[in-house]
Amino acid sequence: MIRVLIAVLTAIVAFSLFSALVIVRKRQEDRLKKRLTTFSNVSAKRPETEQPRGLRGAPTGRPRKPQKETLQERFFRFVKKHSQRLPRAKLQEKLNVLMEQADWPLLGRDFEVIALLLGAFAALVTMLLTMTPSYAALAFPGGIGLAWFYLRFSIQRRQKAFMNQLGGMLEMSANALRAGFSFIQAFELIAREMDAPIGRESEKVLREINLGSTMETALTHMQERVQSPDFELVVTAVLIQRQVGGNLADILDTISETIQERVRMRGEVMALTAQGRMTGIVLAALPFALGGFLYTASPGYLDPLFEDPRGHIAIAGAIVMIIIGFVVIRKIVDIKA
Repeated sequence: MIRVLIAVLTAIVAFSLFSALVIVRKRQEDRLKKRLTTFSNVSAKRPETEQPRGLRGAPTGRPRKPQKETLQERFFRFVKKHSQRLPRAKLQEKLNVLMEQADWPLLGRDFEVIALLLGAFAALVTMLLTMTPSYAALAFPGGIGLAWFYLRFSIQRRQKAFMNQLGGMLEMSANALRAGFSFIQAFELIAREMDAPIGRESEKVLREINLGSTMETALTHMQERVQSPDFELVVTAVLIQRQVGGNLADILDTISETIQERVRMRGEVMALTAQGRMTGIVLAALPFALGGFLYTASPGYLDPLFEDPRGHIAIAGAIVMIIIGFVVIRKIVDIKA
């Protein structure tokens, strides 16, 4: 039992390291973006002919010393280098979409390399701690599974934040249209004034339009990234209005009221189903907590369960039933509002 707990804790530690690396990488990208924004707003320097005579040809400053690479930069350079060696597959295209949905500064093949490294690290540490190849073999897919779980969790968290901001985005767009702005200028206002994820998604839409894409294509790509049924309604309304005409500001106001009412209803549903969701979590964790307590209080009490082949069958059956019960409870309390 203690070896299984060590393997689980090792996988959790490896998962935490992977999460920290992704967060650090995202913060580095945000700092770089702020620097580019700051310098892009600075007025251009005067040409050499307009500089004072005493300063012509003079060095503008001391040459900067090359900065040393940090551990994170070395790690991601290693990931980029080895990810290019991976064979192309359809899974990478799906992972590229998931990276965009999670807003991670990675490619699909980069995530594959990181997940494999995470699994290998979990397997290596488990092998060193337990000296049991079977536990190490279980830790390898466990590390990959934790990476995948964190990716899905990041996507769901971002989608939830997007839905909470969507009502404010529509109100700002409607007010901007009434003030005489065009729809693209309204998106520029949203990208400048609103926080992520809507602010970043608006920037991507504007970037696509500046590169030659149509409004319809840019909005469709945005819908593919956010995967929001509410925003899909907005995209459909905007595309119809651009074809047949109408007052877009009034349309956005109506959609905004509908979305805000749906968000309020979702909150009520989440509050009413909180007890059921917590029940599923407690029932899934209770057998493991009770097993750990019994093993600590009486170490030899559970030995037949791990040494006898019938005990192995009982453990496997119990785990399967726990998973089935947890999934069933989640399906019951998962009410689409």
